[in-house]
Amino acid sequence: MAGSRDGAVRRATACFDGGAYLAALRRLVAVPTESPDPQRAPELHRYCAEVIPGLLDGMGFTPRVVPNPIAARGPALIAQRQEGAGLPTILIYGHGDVVRGMEGRWAEDRDPWSVTPVGEQWFGRGTADNKGQHLIAIEALRAVLQERGRLGFNATLLVETGEEVGSPGLRELVRQEVAALRADAFIGLDGPRQATTVPELRLGCRGGIAFDLVVSLRDGAHHSGHWGGVLADPAVLLAHALSDIVARDGRILVPGWTPAAIPDSVRRACAGLVFEDLPGLPEPDAWWGEPGLSKAERIFAWTSAIVLAGITGLPDAPANAVQGEARLRMQVRHTVDIDAAAIVPALRAHLAARGHAHVEVRPVTERDMFAASRTDPADPWIVALAESLRRTTGRAPNLVPNSSGSNPSAIFAEELGLPVAWVPNGHAGSNQHAPDEHALAPLLREGLAIMAGVWWDIGAGLHPAPRG
Repeated sequence: MAGSRDGAVRRATACFDGGAYLAALRRLVAVPTESPDPQRAPELHRYCAEVIPGLLDGMGFTPRVVPNPIAARGPALIAQRQEGAGLPTILIYGHGDVVRGMEGRWAEDRDPWSVTPVGEQWFGRGTADNKGQHLIAIEALRAVLQERGRLGFNATLLVETGEEVGSPGLRELVRQEVAALRADAFIGLDGPRQATTVPELRLGCRGGIAFDLVVSLRDGAHHSGHWGGVLADPAVLLAHALSDIVARDGRILVPGWTPAAIPDSVRRACAGLVFEDLPGLPEPDAWWGEPGLSKAERIFAWTSAIVLAGITGLPDAPANAVQGEARLRMQVRHTVDIDAAAIVPALRAHLAARGHAHVEVRPVTERDMFAASRTDPADPWIVALAESLRRTTGRAPNLVPNSSGSNPSAIFAEELGLPVAWVPNGHAGSNQHAPDEHALAPLLREGLAIMAGVWWDIGAGLHPAPRG
């Protein structure tokens, strides 16, 4: 069976037009895989052991459930289809877990565990994040198999069930299963596009690290009339320290927190990005941030530092007193150009040099940290994938150097040495972590066409030589 690329794309979109995709999505969404709820552990296991293997039945994949190396965390599914030792292998990623369903808070009393189409919006928990997206990968694989009789490459599908709680145990699982997960490239489907009208490739993510700034001078608070003006105010000391971390125009002042330079390939990728202005989203403040950088460079190629929360005294019931302690939680988002391990030491040295002896820097838990990763936009795999997307849609894709949000890219880049590419099919207004999560039907349909084209092209040789 020879078939054609156009035939594979038509089969993928026919899956959508004929209702098969919606029927399969309804089966996935019906499983309440809320990873933040420990009581949902059986559902996470069922998703890996029964639901996804049921979709793969007849496609030549051998599925197995892999327990999480961290006790009481959700398992993963690894399903492999081997077609030949000399062919490239693609590691395909999705996550089957979702955030809490938030029943009772959805408009029109919609059930989060059902898919409810309303015009182009398909409501349901996981329709956008991430069940609707890894279903695209699976159904596009099916379309190529039906059209060509084979993929033309080896495929390994990895579905984890802990992404919404920070992917605990995933790095350990990848190390444990390194032989099974060995591949030539990683392709994941997750996240929103920058623009609904332009296809997109994302090549990693900015890392994140959080810490507390604490000024603790004394126990308790003391009457402001008696002690104001003679007792140091910890909030004022903290405010002065903050002004030496981030300038009033948003520039970062800590040495070592920003890249020495933006790589040329990253600058070119940022220059080509198309953004979409959506109703209800804020306008960027043109005066805020590093001078001379574009919006895209500030988001995807530079460092940001923000205050997540802060407290001194009782904000809801202020008392006339000089407080004894003040505290801020800050977060730094950084590119792969910055050594994450050096961020806190650099801040401590900077504060000491600026005379802020009373300010203590306390790193917070690992859950509030995630590693940075970025595949070079000029990597041959990325060039090939971008050409495939352009061939299907007729539009050059947005090439996003690294996602502005978090994802587990670094695990696959560091542990497996893979070029990482994400093909998002969501949109910024999807409410993916809130009530009324929804996917846009046109993006789901186009995603099926895009991925059928990608799978076809990889099988037809539009890729670099397989790794030895």
